[in-house]
Amino acid sequence: MKPRIALSVLFALIAAAAFAADVAPAPSAAQKSFDQLKSLAGEWEGIATVPDAPEMSGAKMHLSLRVTSRGNALVHEMQEAGTPLDATKYDHPVTMFYVDGDQLTLIHYCDAGNRPRMTGKMSPDGKTIDFEFKDISGNMDYHMHHSVFTIIDANHHTEDWTFMMKDKPMHAHMDLTRKN
Repeated sequence: MKPRIALSVLFALIAAAAFAADVAPAPSAAQKSFDQLKSLAGEWEGIATVPDAPEMSGAKMHLSLRVTSRGNALVHEMQEAGTPLDATKYDHPVTMFYVDGDQLTLIHYCDAGNRPRMTGKMSPDGKTIDFEFKDISGNMDYHMHHSVFTIIDANHHTEDWTFMMKDKPMHAHMDLTRKN
């Protein structure tokens, strides 16, 4: 091969390799699910329904979802609407979402003093993300065990949480509307 042709081939291969390096790989299923959750960033309010404890139903809830850590984490804070952020008197659980390898992961910093970890999968229609219990740090007698986020549209979503009270599940459903 003549030197000029060899040099041209070499430059073409280098250019092709550089172009390939600039093309980002398609996002994983976990990343797609996480990106869908990040679309919920903002302030939300709605009513909680707790069929297993009717006395708890009807509470107005306030939720804040905030993207942080250069887009690598989502903070979810929950409290009864109108209550101050006083952890000595009121529940104020915090949940963190992030992608860990090929899994969408949730860690719930529970008012029960433990940290259950769950992994999530998005439904084929892209509207529901279902989180299954994986493991826990701390006491397992009372812990959050399951969670489902359903995105209705940009201004409306629901959250379903299952809390284990020893071996008895307690379900809570929140129908939430965007406040900003």
